[in-house]
Amino acid sequence: MRIGDLARRAGTTTRALRFYETQGLLTARRTTNGYREYDEADLTLVREIRTLQDIGFSLDDTRPFVECLRSGHHTGDACADSIEVYERKLTEIDALVDRLAQIRTDIAAKLADARSRRTGTCGSDTVTPEEN
Repeated sequence: MRIGDLARRAGTTTRALRFYETQGLLTARRTTNGYREYDEADLTLVREIRTLQDIGFSLDDTRPFVECLRSGHHTGDACADSIEVYERKLTEIDALVDRLAQIRTDIAAKLADARSRRTGTCGSDTVTPEEN
C-alpha cells in the first residue's frame, strides 16, 4: 500500500509517517518509480506507535515496542524492553499522582485557612451595580 493508504488506515497523516521514517521507526520500501510502499506489518507498527502516543508515551518510548514487533512478536509488548517501559511509565505516573495529591492537600488547606480568616467583603464584593 502507498503512504496515503497507510495514513488513512492507521488514522494518521502522511506527514507523521514520514516523520516516523526519519526517526527510524518505520521503513518504507521504494517502488521503481520512487513511491513509498508499505505492507500490513507496517500498519501494525504505526497502530502500535499511535496507540502508545495516545496514552501518553513519547516517540522514544515506543521504540522497544516497534523493535519487538519487528523481531517477529505478535504484539509489541511481548519483550522485556517493552515491559520495562511500561514499568517506568507506571512509576512516573504514580509519582505524578502523589505530587498532585500533595498539591491538592496544600490548596485545600490554604482555602480552609482563607475561609476562616475572611471578614466581610473585599474589592469587587463592595462594588454596587450603580458604580459600574
